[in-house]
Amino acid sequence: MNIKQIAAGVAVISVILLPFKSLKAKELSESGFNQYIAELKKEALTQGFSQNLIETSFAKVKFHKRAVKADRKQPEKVETLEGYLPKRVPSWKVKKARSLYKEHQGILTEIGDNYGVQPRFIVALWGLETNFGKFTGGYNVVSALSTLAYEGRRESFFKKQLWAALTILEQGHISINDMKGSWAGAMGQNQFMPTSFLAYAVDGDGDGKKDIWHNQVDIFASMANYLQKEGWNDDLTWGRQVRLPTEFDRSLAIPKNTGSRKNWLKAWDNREKTLAQWQALGVRRTDGTNLPNVDIKAALVFPDGEKGRAYLAYDNYKSLMHWNLSYYFVSSVGHLSDRIKFPPIN
Repeated sequence: MNIKQIAAGVAVISVILLPFKSLKAKELSESGFNQYIAELKKEALTQGFSQNLIETSFAKVKFHKRAVKADRKQPEKVETLEGYLPKRVPSWKVKKARSLYKEHQGILTEIGDNYGVQPRFIVALWGLETNFGKFTGGYNVVSALSTLAYEGRRESFFKKQLWAALTILEQGHISINDMKGSWAGAMGQNQFMPTSFLAYAVDGDGDGKKDIWHNQVDIFASMANYLQKEGWNDDLTWGRQVRLPTEFDRSLAIPKNTGSRKNWLKAWDNREKTLAQWQALGVRRTDGTNLPNVDIKAALVFPDGEKGRAYLAYDNYKSLMHWNLSYYFVSSVGHLSDRIKFPPIN
């Protein structure tokens, strides 16, 4: 994900969603950063990392003012899905997604079968995170994480990511010179934060390394593993846009702003219903026809609030919201995956 994309969605860049500490922005300087790095290196020793690994990893560490600026000035969302989706899922991206799906269909089918994840969602995430690997970020990850830890507002979070990054280097999955990512430390073609890498990245081709930067099999398999571990069900899709009756009780939907993932999931549990129950309440497909006659549950969401689009979200929606707690991001993944599926690719 490049800098312009970072606010819209990162796998897994949960840093975007964490609350800021109520602190005044401290004065930052090169000399202050260098002193901070000296302390970080001492702390890394107490974390169990070798002196050689520490010296190698921090040898070319730099203070990135641009990373601090980007972190402090993340843009607010000001548009609706009507304007957002055409930008995030333009026709050229759909065409490219379908072409790359066909190109990698053999690998994708095998991985999809192994992990129980429809390949179209893997390709959609790949396309929306990094434009199919084109924009992965050029920051040295150790430098980016050290800079944001030094900045101070979320020091403990970025230190945790830094120790995870050192662990990845220690395990030999990537060299320090090749460990590139976004200004926030999100890495590779699927934009995993270091802790997400340790939790979800897999060695898809058995070469002994988990390479989400260059190895296509590892990239796809790691994405599929993430979704599988977060409850993906390949018998379901992600959701569908629906039409509501005029006097519909909109309090039946999950509130747009719940404050946290935990609260969002609690709201889901309190509001999900079977499709038959939603049908009885007057909910219909966008063309006015009946909802599918299948025994599954769904929750109602309004990404733009009560006056915007309405979606019935299936359980896989929760897996995508774990990847990135953003209705807009999940909607774009869902719409791109649908465009990959229809019409069928021969």
